[in-house]
Amino acid sequence: MTPIVRPENLSLQTQRHGESFEARMASIAAPFGARRLGARYVEVPAGKRAWPYHCHHANDEMFVILSGTGRLRYGGEVHALRAGDVVVCPAGGPDTAHQLIAGDDGPLRYLAVSSMHEPDVMEYPDSGKLVAFAGAAPGGDKAARRLEVVLRRDAVVDYWAGEGEAEGEAEAEAERGEGG
Repeated sequence: MTPIVRPENLSLQTQRHGESFEARMASIAAPFGARRLGARYVEVPAGKRAWPYHCHHANDEMFVILSGTGRLRYGGEVHALRAGDVVVCPAGGPDTAHQLIAGDDGPLRYLAVSSMHEPDVMEYPDSGKLVAFAGAAPGGDKAARRLEVVLRRDAVVDYWAGEGEAEGEAEAEAERGEGG
């Protein structure tokens, strides 16, 4: 097996959501044995986005623009993209949130490369969501995930909510079970 990846030989999978999100992609790191480096080949049709505007708290990402034009939303600013550009998005908060949007003149083709740290927490500034993964990093083997939680940032409970009450009930049940 050769370690050379040629985009024309990849079996691309399509992901779509609503009118704004669409991408064809293929994993290019894991199939060749990489475990700590994630990489995908991505094609985004004109005017579309592959993923929502987001940031990672544990994983750095880098995008190498192969062809096409587009825009990068990054930390509240918008930057033009063209073939040959390399975009670096370090782990952080909303100040490193990012999203690539294909231009109207044709597809945007790029390599998405990332570290594969888990657990990871991702924030979505546009929708106010938080996502937590454990067992497999974002973009990793979903079957290996032990935890995947998606919630709204405002769905906050106090750290101690529900603690003590359940503990007391469990102790009482244990005592009844031991005495019976």
